[in-house]
Amino acid sequence: MAMHTRPFLLLGAALALAACGSREPTAAKGNADAVTTTVATAPAPPRTLLFGDLHIHTSLSADAFSTGARALPDDAYRYAKGEEIMHGAGYPMRLKRALDFAAVTEHSEYLGSMRELLNPGSALSQLPVAKLFASNDPADAFKALMAIAEDAAKHGELERMLDLPEVSSAAWKQVIDAAERHNEPGRFSTLIGYEWTSTPEEINLHRNVIFRSSAVPALPFSRLDSEKPEDLWAFLDAQRAKGVEGMAIPHNSNASDGRMWARTTSDGKPVDAAWARTRLLNEPVVEMVQIKGQSEAHPLLSAEDEFADFELWNARMSGKAMPPPSQPAGSYVRDALKTGLALGASIGVNPYRFAMIGSSDSHNANSPVEEDNYQGKLARLDGTPQQRLERLARNAPAVAAGVGTAYSAAGLAAVWAEENRRESIYDALRRRETYATSGTRIALRVFAGWEFSPSLTEEPDFVALAYAGGVPMGGDLAAPPAGSRAPRIAISASRDPQGANLDRVQVVKGWLDANGDTHESIHDVAWSGGRQTDPTSGKLPAVGSTVDVPNASYRNDIGAAELHAVWEDPGFDPAQPAFWYVRVLEIPTPRWSTYDAKTLGVPAPSPATIQERAWSSPIWYQPPAP
Repeated sequence: MAMHTRPFLLLGAALALAACGSREPTAAKGNADAVTTTVATAPAPPRTLLFGDLHIHTSLSADAFSTGARALPDDAYRYAKGEEIMHGAGYPMRLKRALDFAAVTEHSEYLGSMRELLNPGSALSQLPVAKLFASNDPADAFKALMAIAEDAAKHGELERMLDLPEVSSAAWKQVIDAAERHNEPGRFSTLIGYEWTSTPEEINLHRNVIFRSSAVPALPFSRLDSEKPEDLWAFLDAQRAKGVEGMAIPHNSNASDGRMWARTTSDGKPVDAAWARTRLLNEPVVEMVQIKGQSEAHPLLSAEDEFADFELWNARMSGKAMPPPSQPAGSYVRDALKTGLALGASIGVNPYRFAMIGSSDSHNANSPVEEDNYQGKLARLDGTPQQRLERLARNAPAVAAGVGTAYSAAGLAAVWAEENRRESIYDALRRRETYATSGTRIALRVFAGWEFSPSLTEEPDFVALAYAGGVPMGGDLAAPPAGSRAPRIAISASRDPQGANLDRVQVVKGWLDANGDTHESIHDVAWSGGRQTDPTSGKLPAVGSTVDVPNASYRNDIGAAELHAVWEDPGFDPAQPAFWYVRVLEIPTPRWSTYDAKTLGVPAPSPATIQERAWSSPIWYQPPAP
């Protein structure tokens, strides 16, 4: 293993890392569901690191409107480009750093209809719930939304009244037109999409649907059409046959009560190879971190992972004061990746080979991912520091019960794309060369290969060599050449230029043994300072903290500006299917709630600090067929 820290060398060189070769997608021998190999081809255009948010709601979404949002898709795109817009609570807000791309993803259910409740010329304004929406008390509008949700769970009469095709069609056109107006190829890209919002029994099965180009359906496919993901995939397949390319991106599997990554279909039948291929085609990407926490790992599933308790959200999707809990098994990405290995062995196709991204899920036309510039999620319900900290205090019993508490200031989607164009960004998502961050802008490169030099990351043409001799994050590692012992993972990480230094780089591995049991392990492969792993536990000591909690500040005099490693898997068995992904942690910094506490002059709630992080998409290995 080679491990290096080279301070400040890459801080201005994220784009230099993008100069690279490429590989042509082909099927790997002995792996029916593989889509890439290590066969080198002619160099591709340089790839650029772009950061964006593919999950933003405005007042065209029913729940956003009900909590006081009045901004529209044009406002959301102006905000993403760094312009100032008005918060639903009545003050101006602006991102400190503009994004490279964004998508407004309104809920497809009764799209735009809530705004009609306040339109005197609309029949909807005569409904009893309209008076609640017109109230000056934001809690009344939320009560109205809950009344609609309760009606939907029983007989759906009110919901059907709100489902007006002419209103939804006009709102969908508004979404499309705003994306077209703000799309600036080469500078800022918009992707057209929406959110399919299936929530049976308060269980989250939501997907964002993102399209490659301006060719989109006449109307979104919504939960009112079907609550089954399989029917959404059939819709996408039918659209694809018409030349409309799109994908579904699951999110908040942490609130799915184990259903998002189940081994059965929506009808409770065991999954088969055809089901797996359909899911694999239509869901190549997962949004695994956002404002409702992370869905990477849970302490109950990964007891040996000391960082698995990051920004947990343990509840189902409910408006109740004490929401029912969501069971961890089947709800977290690492668990799903292991399940995929097992399913691949039993049915011949691994349906859970997906890339990772983050996004915000804002319901206020913004992307509240900056800890020191956090504006809440729900407009008039949590738009001020006082409202947010009062919400924390009110939820104290729920916290004690392990049900879940505050929102997170997260996350962002990072893609390595040929250029800042919507088609290039979509293609990067499709080939899975993406990663997720908790809102930070860490630059991360990950490759795997059989014959990487231990000093590969030190080479001036590191990226070109890595593409030529291996596969990037999201790829499939081909069978080892004769004489190869184990794959090597080449990693280069540099800190957010306006953020905190790096604590460590970890490789997370999962594998399937000969008995059909899955396993996981976590390896610290590069770290800052002169720390040494404990000889008994194998754990690396904590990096320490420079956070001044009362002043909501920190210093960058610990940690490293860059971390690099070429790590060889010591436990590799060529007969065992496996995956690897990389997790990069920053040093501790103040959490958004600590900044709020400073603003109000009150003690900061726990946790007062956060270790922001990035997660690469996995790289998979499938043994060759005998």
